[in-house]
Amino acid sequence: MTKNLVQYIVVRGDLKWPTGALIGNACHASVAAIAKHMSTDPETQEYVSQLDSMTKVVLKADSADVLQDVCHRLDQNNVEYYLWREQPEDIITCVATTPRPRDLLKPLLSHLKLFK
Repeated sequence: MTKNLVQYIVVRGDLKWPTGALIGNACHASVAAIAKHMSTDPETQEYVSQLDSMTKVVLKADSADVLQDVCHRLDQNNVEYYLWREQPEDIITCVATTPRPRDLLKPLLSHLKLFK
């Protein structure tokens, strides 16, 4: 039975970086969230076992403060995530959740818009 698992990635939209650099950071965060929890998290294992139907939603945060607020909301709801910091500058650029049911994550992040 499917749980409608989805991975959310929230990317800072205020950085004046090339789109490719932001996409690269989002990819890093996504892989890091999955790799960190793959061996211990059944929902992450289920998500990657269905390679042809993985779903991701990419949202925009207007600032580092908004990204930190997202992390706080995830912490309050016991949702594991990976906060990506671009090195060597140590700039927070994005956060990716572990795969979770859409009906759990969507209400926590509904205040954000799609990244365009």
